Amino acid sequence: MARPDKAAAVAELTDKFRSSNAAVLTEYRGLTVAQLKTLRRSLGENAQYAVVKNTLTKIAANEAGITLEDQLFAGPTAVAFVTGDPVESAKGLRDFAKDNPNLIIKGGVLDGKALSADEIKKLADLESREVLLSKLAGAMKGKQSQAASVFQALPSKLVRTVDALRAKQDEQGGAE
Repeated sequence: MARPDKAAAVAELTDKFRSSNAAVLTEYRGLTVAQLKTLRRSLGENAQYAVVKNTLTKIAANEAGITLEDQLFAGPTAVAFVTGDPVESAKGLRDFAKDNPNLIIKGGVLDGKALSADEIKKLADLESREVLLSKLAGAMKGKQSQAASVFQALPSKLVRTVDALRAKQDEQGGAE
């Protein structure tokens, strides 16, 4: 590859690192072309899986302001650049790796922070952003309805207390 080609490849990888929410580095040795196609489909629309050269990828990551350990660049490397929900893509990689032990998750980057392979797997165990937001909204709605019940109960309790006092006064006034 000529020097201008390498510079263009580094620039393209740098743009991908900068525009991605996350990037997951994997080793794909032993996977067939058909398996790689299946993997790309399992990642969803918001992820792009690309086989990359280690030296160019390391240079591109550094230019994007991301520091990755040298051990991530040992062996053949492919990167899943995630522009959407990183949890969804991490789940796709984890599930594919369960069925295809030749895919090895090496590590990655989430919002500019380096992640180990174990952290990527923990990320895959999380629920999606939408599910977490809906649970949060449900919890908040429940607390609001509890607060509304308390506020409704206060005036009705006051009315019952005033009625009880009035009835007590009437009884005392009738007894005299």
